[in-house]
Amino acid sequence: MAATAPDTTAEPRTPLGRPFAVHLTGAGLANLADGIMAAGVPLLAVTLTRSPVEISMLQVAIWLPWLVLGLLAGVLVDRVDRRHVQLVAMGVRRLLLVALTVLAVGGHLSIWLLVGFALCYGVTEVFVDLAASAMVPALVPVERRSAANGRVLAAQQVGNAFLGAPIGGALLVVGAGWVVGVPAALCIGFVLLVGLGLRRSFAVERSAPESVRADLVDGLRHLWRHPVLRPNLVAGGVMNLANTGYFAVFVLFVVGPGSAVGLQPEHYPLLATSLPVGALLGSLLTERLAGRLREVPLMYVSWAINSAMLLVPVLSPTPAAIVAAFFVLGFTNTVGNVVSQTIRQRLVPSRLLGRVGGAGRTLAYGLMPVGALLGGVVGETVGLVPVFVGAAVLCLAVVGWVATQVNQAMVDALETPA
Repeated sequence: MAATAPDTTAEPRTPLGRPFAVHLTGAGLANLADGIMAAGVPLLAVTLTRSPVEISMLQVAIWLPWLVLGLLAGVLVDRVDRRHVQLVAMGVRRLLLVALTVLAVGGHLSIWLLVGFALCYGVTEVFVDLAASAMVPALVPVERRSAANGRVLAAQQVGNAFLGAPIGGALLVVGAGWVVGVPAALCIGFVLLVGLGLRRSFAVERSAPESVRADLVDGLRHLWRHPVLRPNLVAGGVMNLANTGYFAVFVLFVVGPGSAVGLQPEHYPLLATSLPVGALLGSLLTERLAGRLREVPLMYVSWAINSAMLLVPVLSPTPAAIVAAFFVLGFTNTVGNVVSQTIRQRLVPSRLLGRVGGAGRTLAYGLMPVGALLGGVVGETVGLVPVFVGAAVLCLAVVGWVATQVNQAMVDALETPA
């Protein structure tokens, strides 16, 4: 009698579903607008000033709202319908973009006007990001969260840098008004898509009403007392500080006749396109890598490689070397972020996702304007190369530290039931 062949048919994966597809498409539209702005506004600023401090103030402004509003925004996200939070914030962003378009067409732009706009834009980013992140566990099955987080990060990278950056550079050639006018139209598309495509409620059921202060304390206490979340938060905050300082002045190292690389402004977005290509590949492969490897070691290896890549532009300031380094940066950054976010969703109850997310990003993102300002000051007083080397060394040191604090067994033992 012939032996029966083993059944090698893979168990079908649970589909992510139409509501998640709407959420994902909305993320793509929002991040395409972000990408155009992220590429266009600094390049507009370079035409207005060559001061590292003034250029770095754009990054200070975009991240400062996390320090000021992150905690309160997290409480709001846990108290009201998370979909409504997104729609209102994107509506406000649309009005900001329309106003800036009018000013750009009229030739009234200045560096400090751009800084003020970046500050207001950053306020809307706090609410949009916290609400979007907290909605993912309610949209997909628990076993597909890595895939969902990866798809969202892929949409962010494709929209933000792969498409947004070169489009932003091209629109700058056409005119400053186009750089902000097209993102305004994309924000309108987001509001229509999410407003009509996601009709269900994303409000969290609460057993009993609590004061805002109690909610704030609850989120901070859960985060700071958690043996996994706290060390990861400290490491993430320090790496955010270093990376923001690095990239706040990186455009001066690459663009302009006095720079080390000497690119024209419209060529810089093309150079940076390799970063989202790597990020896209990383987002698609993270679920498979996490299935084959242990989550926590995968996260640490990704962070370490990412930190080392920051030295490449210093060692070889050529377009080819920077393109290769950016590809690896995009890949490892996305893998590390997807794994880190999935771990957080496993360890935090759904009712606390907004508050813990807000508290975590307040502390982690709150250091980013400090990093941007430090990068500008050090770059102006000492030079750009010390900024880049210092950022890489600091990141490598903190990755080594957190690896001694958290391991895979701790994560598995502390997982919250779905």
